[in-house]
Amino acid sequence: MMNNIILQHLPYKSSFRFVDNISSIDDNGVTGDYTLQPDAFFYKDHFEGHAVTPGVIILEIMAQIGVVALGIYLILRQRSVTDPEERMMPLLTSTDVSFFKMVFPGQKLTVTSRKEYFRYDKLKCFVEMRDECNDLVAKGTFAGIIKKNEKIQLP
Repeated sequence: MMNNIILQHLPYKSSFRFVDNISSIDDNGVTGDYTLQPDAFFYKDHFEGHAVTPGVIILEIMAQIGVVALGIYLILRQRSVTDPEERMMPLLTSTDVSFFKMVFPGQKLTVTSRKEYFRYDKLKCFVEMRDECNDLVAKGTFAGIIKKNEKIQLP
């Protein structure tokens, strides 16, 4: 039940939501997955004739599952928020990631995140991504701030 609530609070729309499923989540971490759609907008030109998932998309999948979903879970538990209309705004503050394998259209990726700390709405996690063969695709540290109900003022 909590997994559905987390998915409802994700602030992404269809073309930029990279979370299909949250298989486990608790105060210490999260595991979820995403299957790359062969017709995704970024494959057309990256690379023509040999589609490869851009590194920035791999980072985004890792961040959405490993930091945003876990951060929303922690805030919901901390503040007992259940209304999906109360939007959360994730702000990634730093990453340090190593890539080990290319990712292609149609692959299912699993992301596992382990919380290092969560204080003052700042979350730092160690995140790994693996493919269907359980081969390591990427791993690293992500940090971000999850804010609730704040309007971002742009200059």
